[in-house]
Amino acid sequence: MSSLILHGKRCNLRIISVKLMQNASAFCNSFSSASVVESLGLTTKPAVSITTKGNPDPVLSLLTSYGFTDSQISRIISTYPRLLTLDAEKSLLPKLQALQSRGASSSELTEIVSKVPKILGKRGAKSTGLYYDFIKDIIHNDKDEEEEEEEEGYKSSKCEKICYSLPVGKKGNKIRNVSALRELGVPQRFLFTLLISKSQPVWGKEKFEESVKKVVDMGFDPTTSKFVQALHVVYEMSEKTIQDKVNVYKSLGFAEEEVWEIFNKWPYSLKFSERKITQTFETLKKCGLVEEEVLSVLKKRPECMRASEEKIVNCVETFLGLGFSGDEVVAMVKCFPTCFGLSAETVKKKTEFLVKEMNWSLKDVAAIPPVLGYSLEKRIVPRCNVIKALLSKGLIRGGKRNLPMSSVLTSSNKVFVNRFVMKHGNLVPELMAIFTGDKKGTHHTSTTMKNVAA
Repeated sequence: MSSLILHGKRCNLRIISVKLMQNASAFCNSFSSASVVESLGLTTKPAVSITTKGNPDPVLSLLTSYGFTDSQISRIISTYPRLLTLDAEKSLLPKLQALQSRGASSSELTEIVSKVPKILGKRGAKSTGLYYDFIKDIIHNDKDEEEEEEEEGYKSSKCEKICYSLPVGKKGNKIRNVSALRELGVPQRFLFTLLISKSQPVWGKEKFEESVKKVVDMGFDPTTSKFVQALHVVYEMSEKTIQDKVNVYKSLGFAEEEVWEIFNKWPYSLKFSERKITQTFETLKKCGLVEEEVLSVLKKRPECMRASEEKIVNCVETFLGLGFSGDEVVAMVKCFPTCFGLSAETVKKKTEFLVKEMNWSLKDVAAIPPVLGYSLEKRIVPRCNVIKALLSKGLIRGGKRNLPMSSVLTSSNKVFVNRFVMKHGNLVPELMAIFTGDKKGTHHTSTTMKNVAA
């Protein structure tokens, strides 16, 4: 449960470990260090650790006094944990006061700050206010456009007025350029990230316009994250540098059109150094893949390029240690290259469950390696518990050995429920309760089915 490791009652904090939450937990009314520890937990995601000498209590208390809800505070801390290290009285309070003084209502203030908490990290109340106004108008205009669908006489965006009055410089360029991207259809979540980040793509003017044109001409969809990734690459790298990276891939056996196909699939593929690209290629060969197989893997999943040599080797050693043969490991990597992103602990837990608990063989797992990417708690265990219940009642003939893993784990929730739950009449409520984890079995079957189908 402890997500904040606090050393002492006062200002002797050494490390604040902020867990990124799946669900907001209730904050206590009294924001003591102890209450913070109790309220920030319940997650399976990795922690983000930051070093500080400050006390988070005043920051949390300040946010509460300004009307931020428990879930909004949870979102702010998980998105921008460094906020807890700022001085509540000297840094945050003046900014919040300045925002209120420019007419921000309590609901607007809490909505915008919880969506883009990093604006409170900007230097000076004036700078914070400028970003705030721009973000507010993006949010409000997007809401209006959803409701009014481009009605005739629809008044022009306030964003334009802000842009015209901006000073020359990086700050002005960023807001103008983000506004231009919004007009192209880039979603809010990407706009806000670009606006408050220190990355270059929205700093310039002429180069920004040139880069956007290139990315659009390449066929990237502005509504996707790949568009923003491609913009990063094209803006930050010269044409010569990009061509040099293309030549590195060509020297390893890729055709130029294949390099651009990889780029369109994962734009960051051109950001790696020649050494890193070559090293990944050679490491995969050391793991047992021949050159053609390496080319196939990287064309299929170019994001494998970001895996370190150590991680790739450890992944292979984990599979071998569990009893998979060398040929099976090669086949698994070819079929499911993203296995390099799985931790050894995760692979072991899932493999042992499937083999020891369900009596499937290593050969079964090797035949369908994507199952190792499924959630153990949300997908594998609930489905397997339904199968166990059916077996215990004698409703599945031939036992687990004659029940293909693919029929249990790879189908959609709707197909699984229709195949193993709905055909069993009076047992449907019980089986559905097992499937959804509803131990009391209180959910109505039809309602649960709607949720499953969704």
